[in-house]
Amino acid sequence: MKVYGAIEGGGTKFVCGIGMEDGTIRETVTIPTTTPEETMGKAMAYFADKRIEAIGIGTFGPVDVNVDSPAYGSVTSTPKPHWSGFDIVGYVKRELNVPVGFDTDVNAAALGELLWGAAQGLQSCLYMTIGTGIGAGAVAEGKLLHGLTHPEMGHIIVRRHPEDRYEGKCPFHGDCLEGLAAGPAVEARWGVKASELGEDHAAWRMQSYYMAQALVNYILILSPERLILGGGVMHQSHLFPLIREQVKGLLKGYVHHPALEQDIDSYIVKPGLGDKAGISGALALAVKAAKA
Repeated sequence: MKVYGAIEGGGTKFVCGIGMEDGTIRETVTIPTTTPEETMGKAMAYFADKRIEAIGIGTFGPVDVNVDSPAYGSVTSTPKPHWSGFDIVGYVKRELNVPVGFDTDVNAAALGELLWGAAQGLQSCLYMTIGTGIGAGAVAEGKLLHGLTHPEMGHIIVRRHPEDRYEGKCPFHGDCLEGLAAGPAVEARWGVKASELGEDHAAWRMQSYYMAQALVNYILILSPERLILGGGVMHQSHLFPLIREQVKGLLKGYVHHPALEQDIDSYIVKPGLGDKAGISGALALAVKAAKA
């Protein structure tokens, strides 16, 4: 049986694992994200004796995903110290000498959910993570969405909530979606982590106000067949009905489809793969790279 490697690169930890073509994850290890050399060195040591056919990498970004670019496979303008300009793909190819599939962490998660999770059997979906940052990846007509670079849907501009006086946390844009609704913004605004806020706290109406605006924009622009919301903030399950309610309110009946009008509970959903969406998506990138 062929074995494939997978890396889910996050701002605080790297999850490395091996799995099979059918999406089965056989094992994983977690490595703290420090410097590129230390983090990737430990990752390569893990894979050294695994005899993998190929490896897939879904990582935080921004990253260069244009295969014709001289900087392909590199991290670009990230605020993460030491990582800007680091050539992840080149490093892994030198160390392991196997085909490498590469994309953003959220694009990888979207692919994993399409193949084996909440969007299985569909041709399109959007996966969004709301945690330390906000990012979203999309599959359209069975293919991962790329353009000039890759989508940066966490940094769209949203209307400010009438009662929100918080200036915003994003180091680039201040009060973009990530700056207003990611986990650090919630903590900075209210003085405690999101997980410590009660279900009836005013924070959740405000959070759903921002999240619903983003989802309506994605619905109108991309028309995905399913919206999948993951990440640490979305562990607060009571957010889902609030977001669905506000999405319907903002759409005002403009988009006519049973998924939005009658069955929105099955349209805006949790990841079918749970917290393994990212590593499963990286596995999918590996399988895809081996067949290229």
